[in-house]
Amino acid sequence: MRGFVADAFSSELFGGNQAGVILLEKGEPFPEEDLMRAIAGELKHSETAFVRQQTHDRVHIRYFTPTGEVDLCGHATIASFSVLRELGLVQNGIYTLVTAAGEQSVRVEDGKVFLTIRPVRILRELTEEECTEVLAAYGLEREHGCPGLKAALVNSGLTDILLPVRDREALMAAVQNEKAVSDLSRHHDAVGVHMFCPGEGEFAARCSNFAPLWGIPEECATGTANAGLTAYLVSRGVLSADGEHRIVQGEHMNRRSEICTRSVGNDAVEVGGTAVISMELLLRC
Repeated sequence: MRGFVADAFSSELFGGNQAGVILLEKGEPFPEEDLMRAIAGELKHSETAFVRQQTHDRVHIRYFTPTGEVDLCGHATIASFSVLRELGLVQNGIYTLVTAAGEQSVRVEDGKVFLTIRPVRILRELTEEECTEVLAAYGLEREHGCPGLKAALVNSGLTDILLPVRDREALMAAVQNEKAVSDLSRHHDAVGVHMFCPGEGEFAARCSNFAPLWGIPEECATGTANAGLTAYLVSRGVLSADGEHRIVQGEHMNRRSEICTRSVGNDAVEVGGTAVISMELLLRC
């Protein structure tokens, strides 16, 4: 199998969020799940995408963390289509993406890849007690929360706990208790915690993403979670429903990424950016 590593949501090598991309031949079945999980574990990136191009405009992708399969992954989608574009297998245009979360739309345009995630649903706000529990899992107090915004469960292909904090200082001060966050994620049937503070100037928000339950202590760029964040902030009147928004992630890891998002309907968000191929691999299996 032919594989790649691509740095998503970055225009520079070794920036953004790395994803493994394994290309399958047309008509070739996906490998056994145990093998895909083992490959993801060997590559050790937060997600590895197994990509099968069904037709010229239809691509099926399965996503694996080092511990198991997830339904959808934004940054691995951006990485996968960037690899396909680099190899001349896709050009500018609209593509159907088949995933375990359903069919999605991908737009390739002038070196960038945009994934439309639908539906994006705000499931419920957390109670004050539940919010305090999540803050405490990061060594934060109730006063570190963001005035006017409540923690919420949001599903954008995957369910995340959105946790608003008051400012960048609180965001950078977070120290994760992995067991506590894993337990809370399991309790809320969520992948993990997407912590954010409202941005300033040209940025809509700054955020950090944590999914220790899935073997990902922290992730420096997440497309699905930021789709959910965008929908939440639009619904609360913090962001406009029109125009493109820029979100910064990964500063907590000293690996800054920029994600572009745009609301494209009542239940859909487009999320995208660029990716750079850093490695090409030959897997002997």
